[in-house]
Amino acid sequence: MKDSSLIAAYDNQDAHFSAAFSTIRQAIADRVFPGASLAVTHAGKLAALKSFGSFVYPGDLERNHQVQPDTIFDIASLTKPLATTTMAMILYERGELELDGPAAGTLPEILETPSDDHRRGDIKFRMLLAHSSGLPAYEKLFLKARSRDDLLRAAFGTALTADPGTRPEYSDVGFIILGIALERIAEEPLELFCKREIFGPLAMTRTRFNPPTELRSQIPPTADETAPPSAAENNMARSTFRNRIIQGEVQDENASVLGGVAGHAGLFSTAEDVARFAHAMLIGNNPILRSETVSLFTTRESTPTGTSRALGWDTPSAPSQSGKHFGPKSYGHLGYTGTSLWIDPERELSITLLTNRTWPDCSNHAIKQLRPKIHDAIVESLV
Repeated sequence: MKDSSLIAAYDNQDAHFSAAFSTIRQAIADRVFPGASLAVTHAGKLAALKSFGSFVYPGDLERNHQVQPDTIFDIASLTKPLATTTMAMILYERGELELDGPAAGTLPEILETPSDDHRRGDIKFRMLLAHSSGLPAYEKLFLKARSRDDLLRAAFGTALTADPGTRPEYSDVGFIILGIALERIAEEPLELFCKREIFGPLAMTRTRFNPPTELRSQIPPTADETAPPSAAENNMARSTFRNRIIQGEVQDENASVLGGVAGHAGLFSTAEDVARFAHAMLIGNNPILRSETVSLFTTRESTPTGTSRALGWDTPSAPSQSGKHFGPKSYGHLGYTGTSLWIDPERELSITLLTNRTWPDCSNHAIKQLRPKIHDAIVESLV
């Protein structure tokens, strides 16, 4: 096993990554997001760890804070690779998860639906991981299910939009179902398994679901759901589901109804902790996974036609949020709140960017144009 420690080597980061840092500062000035935290690992070292901006835009709230390098963010769908997928990888290594086994073997509830759709029996764990199960991208289950059990029943019964294995479609519903299946296989809640088997061994000390109340004020808010009805009518991107400032609790409404712990969202972390995870993925035979398992899960699937997905991860497409320099063996993932992680094993490089671009609502998508520029600037500084 290689040395799993991540060596801090960012004394000269301001000069080395000046182009990328300037791009992020300009993004804050342009209100792409109020604050950000960036971490770069390269050749086994933490080459950058930098914070930018503040929790909210000036004047938005009575109290505001500057983002610090150890600021905790809601990392949204980075929960999928860091928690759920890694749990699947560990269970696969132990021989407890059969990738091409039917999900219904563990979750018979997905067959017990009013639609009586027999195709549901064809959904395999591989398909849930690779987003080719035939389940839809997103459903506002929280609007019709106000308890965890109700929402899970709604997820299990969500109608297919394609035959399993025939069409790539990124699906939160699929990962909600996958998370429950993995809990049953492990006979342990997702939260506890990940804390013991992933976050603990990798020294991700500030990574967790459901941050305690005393930490919430130290976490950038992700949404203002206090808008009056008139404002909500004019801004469909603004949710008023909980009628409060969402700070230190999961932004995703489905995950909120599930109690803050779900297979698709709910995890909170820092840029440095995510970088530690990325470093472990890069070094091979790391403290929690074998190199062969990492390769299997991060290699693009050959089917269905047109997919860019690996097992629980995405891979660069054209154009890609990773930018133009990440190689063909690269893999990564995005989070709805404005978070991302991209890893290039050939360059021994990882880039973690955490933001709260959803503040005060979800209407601003300018990060899609910005993120590749940041990645390109970082890679070009390393040439």
